[in-house]
Amino acid sequence: MRLAFISDIHGNIHALTAVKRFLTENIVNQVIVVGDLVGYGASPGPVIDFVKREGWPTGLGSSDMRVAIDLGDREGRRGVADQVLTWTKKMLAPEQTDFLRRLPPGGRIVTPVGRVRYFHGSPHDPEQRLDLMSSERELEELAETLGARVIVVGGSHVPFSRVIGETTFVDPGSVGLSLNHEPGADVVIVDCVGRKPKVSLHKVTYDYASSAFDIMAWNLPPVIADVIKTGRMG
Repeated sequence: MRLAFISDIHGNIHALTAVKRFLTENIVNQVIVVGDLVGYGASPGPVIDFVKREGWPTGLGSSDMRVAIDLGDREGRRGVADQVLTWTKKMLAPEQTDFLRRLPPGGRIVTPVGRVRYFHGSPHDPEQRLDLMSSERELEELAETLGARVIVVGGSHVPFSRVIGETTFVDPGSVGLSLNHEPGADVVIVDCVGRKPKVSLHKVTYDYASSAFDIMAWNLPPVIADVIKTGRMG
């Protein structure tokens, strides 16, 4: 069984379509989205429609939740992400917002190497980011609680893989706003065969100039365009 995990698409339709082409050439059994379809990027509606059309299992991300569910004023937060999320709410059709609202917090898959669990932040809260650099003991306890051989989380925008004991921890990085100092879309492929899963990290090139142009055309914060073009914040 070969699984592809993608995360943090953040309204970047140019990156998402490039990832689909990549996965057409690198055949997998299933594509799983680990949350954050919206936020930052200029094409939230098309991204939602794309994922819905493909039928990819998708977990609820923190940005998805803040767009789909009224969480109040968030203590006056007015950062770049909040500006775009406010804009996103106005751009989505009711059925697109409803799609986000109905997303589960995560999911599980039974594979030949054991159970795979995926969620955006923590098992029950998309906004509570799991630090994969935590102590081995802490992560071992989580793996034991979840009964998982592979645990996939999102939110950091930096692709990462770490093996502790019998469990492989993975962050797929970000399709739409990668922060590992290289422009492009991040994809992780997990081969669930043999005794241990095999993880491969991929950077997919795409027309990030067009994504940056869309940001400027919609008068969204210019810093987002800079991040898309450079793969780094600041």
